[in-house]
Amino acid sequence: MTSQKISFPRQHARTMRFTLGAPRAFTVSPDGERVVFLRSGSGTDRSGRLWVLDLPPGEAPKERLVADPQTLLGGSAERLSAQERARRERSREGSAGIVGYAVDEAAELAAFALSGKVYVAELRAGTARALPVPGPVIDPRPSPDGRHIAYVAKGALRVVGAEGDGDRALAESEDEHVSYGLAEFIAAEEMQRSRGFWWSPESDRLLVARVDDSPVRRWWIADPAHPDRRPAEVAYPAAGTPNAEVRLFLTGLDGARTEVVWDRARHPYLAQVHWSSAGAPLLLVQARDQQSQLYLAVDTESGATRTVHVDEDPVWLDLFPGVPAWAPDGRLVRIADEGGARVLAVGDRLLTGAQLQLRAVLDIGGSDVLIAASAGEEAALPEIGETHVYRVNELGVERISEEAGVHSAVRAGGVTVLVSQVPDRPGARADVLRDGRRIATVASHAQEPVLSARAHLTEGGARRIPCAVLLPEGYKESDGPLPVLMDPYGGPHGRRVLAAHNPHLTSQWFADQGFAVVVADGRGTPGRSPAWEKAVKNDLALTVDDQIEALHALAGRFPLDLGKVAIRGWSFGGYLAALAVLRRPDVFHAAVVGAPVTDQRLYDTHYTERYLGDPAQQPEVYAHNSVLTDEGLSEAAHQARPMMIIHGLVDDNVVVAHALRLSSALLAAGRPHEVLPLSGVTHMTPQEQVAENLLLLQVDFLKRSLGLIG
Repeated sequence: MTSQKISFPRQHARTMRFTLGAPRAFTVSPDGERVVFLRSGSGTDRSGRLWVLDLPPGEAPKERLVADPQTLLGGSAERLSAQERARRERSREGSAGIVGYAVDEAAELAAFALSGKVYVAELRAGTARALPVPGPVIDPRPSPDGRHIAYVAKGALRVVGAEGDGDRALAESEDEHVSYGLAEFIAAEEMQRSRGFWWSPESDRLLVARVDDSPVRRWWIADPAHPDRRPAEVAYPAAGTPNAEVRLFLTGLDGARTEVVWDRARHPYLAQVHWSSAGAPLLLVQARDQQSQLYLAVDTESGATRTVHVDEDPVWLDLFPGVPAWAPDGRLVRIADEGGARVLAVGDRLLTGAQLQLRAVLDIGGSDVLIAASAGEEAALPEIGETHVYRVNELGVERISEEAGVHSAVRAGGVTVLVSQVPDRPGARADVLRDGRRIATVASHAQEPVLSARAHLTEGGARRIPCAVLLPEGYKESDGPLPVLMDPYGGPHGRRVLAAHNPHLTSQWFADQGFAVVVADGRGTPGRSPAWEKAVKNDLALTVDDQIEALHALAGRFPLDLGKVAIRGWSFGGYLAALAVLRRPDVFHAAVVGAPVTDQRLYDTHYTERYLGDPAQQPEVYAHNSVLTDEGLSEAAHQARPMMIIHGLVDDNVVVAHALRLSSALLAAGRPHEVLPLSGVTHMTPQEQVAENLLLLQVDFLKRSLGLIG
């Protein structure tokens, strides 16, 4: 058991935000007899293991350990290649051991990379072994029939028999800038496409992405704390600069290949690929401005493509998990913005309306589609911070998840794994359902937090901004108003007001230090309506207005001292915190600015251009939406407020140049500030001591800045 003497900052860091020991990455076998998943050995063990939960008919479910990195490596330390580290950074994967796997169609065989080697696991037998192939290996995936494993090594797409025979390269890199079978930087970072090859349903060929990053400008990421180490070369496509060139090839097991042809000049982004027995290979390709996209079916003989559907939007088009895809009857399944709502479309029919805001397609069955959705603008109740799982078909919509909370699911073979987070229970619970009835719960070894989050979910202001308010434990009305800490992410892709317990733990800890903590999801955040998300087009800075509206609206209902208001955030939240304290010092009196984007020209193409367009065509838009320009601070008010800037020195997503240039601009303007450089830290902060002390130092800064301590 966890000692109650451990501090929350230390426990939060040691458990990697209470994710260690929790089951994840579920796969259900098509016959409904197995659930495959990853889980580490305890709440402080970072090494993921591969498990199977057997579901024999008429018998009690039983767990089996299939692959343990400690055993497979013989106690040796795990070694990661630079490419594997980069892949994990893109997916925000901070754990070790087995962090991902892929299975064949029957979920009989699993393949995974461990310490640069390919391993295969027989899921029924519970055995695992390494295959003798060249490495370091990235992203091994079995063919649907389980006879072959395709993988990437040194920029080449290779294939080997499942018994380790016949290893060969199907596509080899022509030079140091070319790779086959890997996702390029922006696909992995911004499109949620983490892979670069796809097996055919017949297991006789693959679709393989060829990435040439030679057009991309080079940046050099160095850690000044280690001057003996050579800087890392990073191909970083900053806004307005060239992207990598991405092509796609149909590749046979004999190495014969045919290029897939589409108008890459007009639609250069390869956003999604789907290949199933229900139809031809399906591509989703986007224009660079993301205002048009094509759904293309591929002729597997000639490589020619035909347009199945076209989407256009004058603002931008979003990408969603699980789509596009073919239904078993050959109809196109997609998520679309229609009539002001985000809906599910199957063929030419819209199966949902404005009562739901679609988030993802989870599974496509013969008679229904399983989706994740939040309450839309026309929902009967706001359901603040909730996401539910629904079954949808032509007859209607049925909700599967019951408790108020954040839910997702995986389904196959009549079995559903429903993963649920709720406000009054720590962590997530994974229930295994058969025909709607719970037959098992996958055990979690995650630690119980030493504190409980008590988030009050509400709405604030005329815009009904979703908010969470957290007060100190034991607070009484007679204690009077409290200094306020705004704790947002507050921008695209990041929803912080959630009907769940663990996401509010850090905010609760800050509250217990003597603050009223307010988390507000203003315009731009997901989960409400297309118009809500797209309101930030050309004006990301309006997110500051929504934080102010929420703050002032809540002050009449909660004990908020508007004379002592601070704001903290990381990434977009860091950008928001910097803007808030610089442009509205009349409202915000101190800011903790973590890993901020301060000059929008220095962030990547697919993200930044979606919201702000081309910097060459709209320089004034970039200037307005940046914290600083070449001339100094952008649109800063005259009054200066305390600011703590925190940044990892080896961050290759939001590079430390953002923080350093902000510091220089503040210094040039004569504005006192503090800078906390994190040696060896990327955009994540998985190091235990660093993560713990970051929380403690922030509290100290906030109390000093607001005059709460001498």
